[in-house]
Amino acid sequence: MLLKIREKAQGVFAWIILAAICIPFALWGIQNYVDVGQETAEITVGDKEFFQRDVTRAYQQYSQQLAGRGIPEEMLKEQALQKLINDEVLLQYVQDQGLAVTDQTARSYIKDLQYFQVDGRFSKQQYKALLASQNMSPEQFVLQIRNAIKMEQFQSGIMDSGFATKYDIEKFYTLQNQLRNIQYVTVAIQNSTEKPTDEEVENYYQQNLEKYNTVAQVAIEYIELSLDKLAEGVEATEEQLQAFYEEQKDVYATKERRRISHILFSFKKDEDENIALEKAQKVKQQLLTEDFVELAGQVSDDTLTAKTGGDLGLFNVGTMEAAFEEAASQLKLGEVSEPVKSAFGYHLIKVTELEPAKIKSYQEVKKEVGDTYKKAQAENVFYELGETLTEVSYENPDNLEATSDAIGIELQKTGLFSLDKGAGVALEQAVREVAFSEDVLKGNNSLPVELGANRMVVLRMIEHKPATVKGLADVRAEVEKALQISKAKELTLTKAETIKQRLAEGEAFVTVAADNSLKIEEYPELIRKNSELPWQINQAAFKLAKPKLVEKPTLSIVELPTGEQVVLSLLGVTDGKPEAEDKKQQKLAEASLASVFGRTDYAATIKALQDSADVKRKEK
Repeated sequence: MLLKIREKAQGVFAWIILAAICIPFALWGIQNYVDVGQETAEITVGDKEFFQRDVTRAYQQYSQQLAGRGIPEEMLKEQALQKLINDEVLLQYVQDQGLAVTDQTARSYIKDLQYFQVDGRFSKQQYKALLASQNMSPEQFVLQIRNAIKMEQFQSGIMDSGFATKYDIEKFYTLQNQLRNIQYVTVAIQNSTEKPTDEEVENYYQQNLEKYNTVAQVAIEYIELSLDKLAEGVEATEEQLQAFYEEQKDVYATKERRRISHILFSFKKDEDENIALEKAQKVKQQLLTEDFVELAGQVSDDTLTAKTGGDLGLFNVGTMEAAFEEAASQLKLGEVSEPVKSAFGYHLIKVTELEPAKIKSYQEVKKEVGDTYKKAQAENVFYELGETLTEVSYENPDNLEATSDAIGIELQKTGLFSLDKGAGVALEQAVREVAFSEDVLKGNNSLPVELGANRMVVLRMIEHKPATVKGLADVRAEVEKALQISKAKELTLTKAETIKQRLAEGEAFVTVAADNSLKIEEYPELIRKNSELPWQINQAAFKLAKPKLVEKPTLSIVELPTGEQVVLSLLGVTDGKPEAEDKKQQKLAEASLASVFGRTDYAATIKALQDSADVKRKEK
């Protein structure tokens, strides 16, 4: 459920919405058990103070949004902190500017939040119950939502005002469709047979200790709360399942499938109506002996459907006029209606395909009914146990036994695993990331970790093996190999630099290449989207400055992932031309540029607001 809300949330202001909704609900009832009266604020923005718990929550929520992207933890923490500051600066600014959101707008937004919906509709009872579980009044919640919407309005006001002029578009195409004339040679990796000295080995080892670390590992114990597992323990009698089936019968029903065709006799004036009706009646008689499809093609005034024998496709209630729908819904398969009047004229309607509505019997769906019933019965238990799990693990941060006893779920344990790889529950990346978080490594219980919408775990560390450095004797062969590779790269780069120097001094490319037994590759009209060249070469070619003189090309050296060095020569640049014939592409370019300009303006505005705001961060 929480996952669905996160998937729905979009935009720069989404973090505020999620902080108002997801974080309290994810913690299921946790209030502030710690008296922060003596606590020093980590961040102060104007008069607003943020304490360690606020920073921790910001990081938890931000890291969940970016899970799986391989961003280092310290960087994530700094980004989350900066996001917290930016959002507060923006909120204070929009409040100072007097931006307002009506109650109706806030209510409409809240009604669309899936978390407050039951069977696809807003449930006032669900809404009040969830807010009450957080000791939050509807007024407080609405205020948070209104603040978030005000921030979005401000954001949209800037980002949506971005626009691209004709000059911008022309300049874009000049660069985007630019052609570049290049030549290059590839210098293969040079051989290095020189054996590193003991001093070189020792120095390299000391300077690159991080390369020879063992992988840090942890083992955890955890409590897993799973809706599916709870459902497995639900007992259901035959009577209960049959009663549930009767309540949910519509779920197992397939609607009637009805395909229709028609022949239309249109009229524009009242005096033409009788003529149209007479035509319809005449054709109705002809249909007793002639084919409907052929007659539709010959006489129907609906020229579009006449080509397909009058076929209107599957019949859906609510798309036609009442008289037409009533006639179409009462016909039997193959039957043709009497003339039916509509705003378009008179119709002869025929049902060409009919599959009656059907409800699957209880026996057909018995297993599905059983699974659904058990899951429905387990949902309340899941919610209650989740609340207890969160509260007790928070109140007893140094053990999970109390939590296990409170909810009646046994503790489980894992073997050692690393941040990048694990087994069992540690297959989940979210679990591995939390297991290696600073708070858990200090010996505290984790916050609840969501593993999908209906599964969560709380974990704690039971063993930690920090990364250690392998001794030089154990890695000497690796160090020597690394030094030889490094030396080979140095020799390769030296050779490439020598070639570049000779070209810079005016020697002909052909001569220099021949002297080094290298083949010249040429691309006289290289485009940005070229897929033949390694991207490193293509990218470098379009970064080089345009040559000022034809006889003085711009030179560069590009290293490939293989260690080879490319000596690149840019001979000339031809400006691109607009795609005059493709109006659709021009519209896309205009919209993309406008979006880029809007985002740039917004980022600059936020930076200016932050620069002028009174922001203080606690000194480490």
